[in-house]
Amino acid sequence: MELIIRKIVTYKETVLVDGEKAAVPPLEIFGAAAVVRNPWAGRGYVEDLMPEIKAFGPILGEKLTEEMLNLAGGSGEAIEAFGKAAMAGVDCELEHGSALIHTLHFGNFFRKAVEGKSYLGFTNTRGPANTQINIPLMDKNDTGRRSHYLTVQMHIADAPAGNELIAAFGGATGGRPHHRIGDRYSDLASIGADLDNPAGV
Repeated sequence: MELIIRKIVTYKETVLVDGEKAAVPPLEIFGAAAVVRNPWAGRGYVEDLMPEIKAFGPILGEKLTEEMLNLAGGSGEAIEAFGKAAMAGVDCELEHGSALIHTLHFGNFFRKAVEGKSYLGFTNTRGPANTQINIPLMDKNDTGRRSHYLTVQMHIADAPAGNELIAAFGGATGGRPHHRIGDRYSDLASIGADLDNPAGV
């Protein structure tokens, strides 16, 4: 069976000002999505999805990683935050979209290219054409670094069709421009201190 990729769609934004204060350096947020014909469509209930996962995950992972590196200027070093998403057309199982992205055969291409250690945050959704795709991001090496909790928001006007799936990667060159809410480690330290000293003395 052949994987039919109907189109590749990319998205990029550059944040120059946030909160009436210049973003220095500007923050770049981007995504790359592949619209594919659902390889399990028209076959009824398919119990074993693994043959297609192993065959098509690497194709999508490699192609979308290449697109992401191009958006980042050709190097994975510039990408500090990453994530992934799947969207199933309304006639597809949610599991079919999930099958494309929840495999090391897909995500490891991107993780290795940016030298990341974290898992990729993700969403799995179903919707008609032009439904917003939300790709949650986190620091590629530190899941508790809240500055890099961002979301790529993109949509494709004519996808997914009812029998199509979308697989996508998202990335950013940094964290929110003026992040100042700390990270989960400062919270944990604070909670620990509160437990040691319930009276707050």
